[in-house]
Amino acid sequence: MFTVPVACPHDCPDTCAMRVTVNELGRAVKIEGDPLHPTTDGVLCTKVARYLERTYHPERLLHPLKRIGRKGEGKFEPISWDQALTTIAERLKSIAERNPEAIMPYSYGGTMGMVQREGMAARFFNKLGASRLDRTICASAGAAAMRATYGAGVGMDVEQLDQAKLILIWGSNPITTGVHIWRKVQEAQRNGARVIAIDPHCSLTAQKCHQHLAILPGTDAALALGLMHIFIREQWLDHEYIERYTLGFNELAERAAGYSPKRVAAICGITIAELEALAQIIAKTALQDKQPVAFRLGYGAQRVRGGANAIRAVACLPALIGAWRQAAGGLLLSSSGFYPMNPAGLERPDLYPNGLPRLLNMSTLGDQLLHEGDDSFGPKIEAMIVYNSNPAAIAPESRKVAQGLAREDLFTVVLEHFQTDTADYADIILPATTQLEHSDIHKSYGHRYILLSQQAIQPLGECKSNAEIFRLLAAKMDFTERCFQDDDMSLARAAFNWQHPHTADMSWETLQQQGWQKLKIADAAFAEGNFPSPSGRCEFASSELAAQGLDPVPDYVPPYESVASNPDLAAHYPLQLISPPARHFLNSSFVNVASLRKQFPEPGLEIHPADAAARDLHEGQTLTVFNARGEFQVKAVITDRVKPGVVLAYSVWWKKSSTDGKNCNEVASQALTDLGAAATFYDCLVEVQAA
Repeated sequence: MFTVPVACPHDCPDTCAMRVTVNELGRAVKIEGDPLHPTTDGVLCTKVARYLERTYHPERLLHPLKRIGRKGEGKFEPISWDQALTTIAERLKSIAERNPEAIMPYSYGGTMGMVQREGMAARFFNKLGASRLDRTICASAGAAAMRATYGAGVGMDVEQLDQAKLILIWGSNPITTGVHIWRKVQEAQRNGARVIAIDPHCSLTAQKCHQHLAILPGTDAALALGLMHIFIREQWLDHEYIERYTLGFNELAERAAGYSPKRVAAICGITIAELEALAQIIAKTALQDKQPVAFRLGYGAQRVRGGANAIRAVACLPALIGAWRQAAGGLLLSSSGFYPMNPAGLERPDLYPNGLPRLLNMSTLGDQLLHEGDDSFGPKIEAMIVYNSNPAAIAPESRKVAQGLAREDLFTVVLEHFQTDTADYADIILPATTQLEHSDIHKSYGHRYILLSQQAIQPLGECKSNAEIFRLLAAKMDFTERCFQDDDMSLARAAFNWQHPHTADMSWETLQQQGWQKLKIADAAFAEGNFPSPSGRCEFASSELAAQGLDPVPDYVPPYESVASNPDLAAHYPLQLISPPARHFLNSSFVNVASLRKQFPEPGLEIHPADAAARDLHEGQTLTVFNARGEFQVKAVITDRVKPGVVLAYSVWWKKSSTDGKNCNEVASQALTDLGAAATFYDCLVEVQAA
């Protein structure tokens, strides 16, 4: 028996350090959290604790496959790797001769590793001259907001969170989406901290907080501006911090003046008293008691039309009260901006043959696959290479995505572990390795460690890593540049700037032996400003946005679809649908793991008793949720965990696992956010009826 240091590859802020035990037959027999890694602390989430069940799943794809049935039918036959690679290369060469921009890569967070995510893949598509992919499906609105406010996605150190005395969990459900953050919150509670959840849904996390403020979906910016209004009205401000370390306070104050408690309460669906009390406890803790106030901001707030403005508005709050002065105070949405990346060295944009190709937004895939091509759009998409993603299940307005994938003239290649909804539409399926079967290097968006993940077992069957697949495809395409021969450890070394002050003291040998090392950053990194913004300050009025001719100050941007903002649409579809992650799945991963499915056997819809009674709906009844874009079926869960007028369907189920072959993304819109061009999954009006 021996153990191997491995990093969790999934799209989660915790990025756990793991230890995998391998027996004398080369089989992984145990997986556990690394007890020495400070944030993992020996604990894995309910999903990854079952990673061996996923790795050795009886339905793993082990051989290349070629489609023999209709697209979407899921009928394939085995072929050799040489046949598969030759077929792909010949088809891509033929398309590229006409216009390489007719080839579209499609990928996201199936693995978060630098090597297997976009390392060799990016080099391949750059050399090919294929269309670029704007990866907006999850976090680009929040990233744009943080860049405009702080200069990058930076924040407090999660390891200090247990010392905070007031924690606001805003638009996040860390019991589901970041269990190690929740463990720190629990430590803080034991140390006397008060914890408040701000969320349209009374989630598992909200149920365990001291207080839950249930605002309407898409109104987070109004709430933040209402808090600012009260802070300024009462002079509950850290004037010295504002003067020395922020930019644009007067402009922000002028904007906040328009958000009276009466107006904000009406927008958010709360009482004036609730708003006033929230402002008072924040100000009292930070300014009177001089205790740390921490904001754990989640990505839920950004999945609406005004999502980036919402993130910007909340991100301004800690600077107003001087919360950044203390290591346990401030805000954390993402820590990814602390990492000194080396994208040019890893992805090699110098390989582009004819300048920058067009940029296609992954959140509008349905419309793009159905586009015939013109001068403004560019060529019709003729080929799509899918890896680390399952667009048939996760992309908005699924009906159009399915129609596009079903095109007989679209050549589709899917790199996968399982025969997902998307794989059913493939012309060629290539079997990919899991995290235990290859090496990789990781950053995190929840803590400050680099993790080196080493291969623990040999690939199952004929599986190959993403990096190896794109190396082999490059050879078949006759790409002769030496960079296409780089092995995985060379790619891992190329991913970071190792001369940067945050990484200069790191040892590659320690990374290999221990599996992780922490970036060198002060605990209270912004106690004296030093934000990575152009001004070095927290920018209430963004110089970046001003230079683009955009409103530099955050504002409340109403949803595309709500009762208040779109009453005509609401007359037909009066319920606001939100679709947060299910606890036992991670996006569309783990849905087919039997032990997890037992705990969540079928999708449901949470609906308030008043809304259910008005429609004569009953607990456990099969419901149809619908709007003009589509429909899907779920079981009724009648509960006051949602507000009247709001319904919740957990995501993201494989369509083939649902009773009607559909999921909640059937009704989601392809409309994009105010900044960052991100998806607006939680900006969605529907109606519900008995199936």
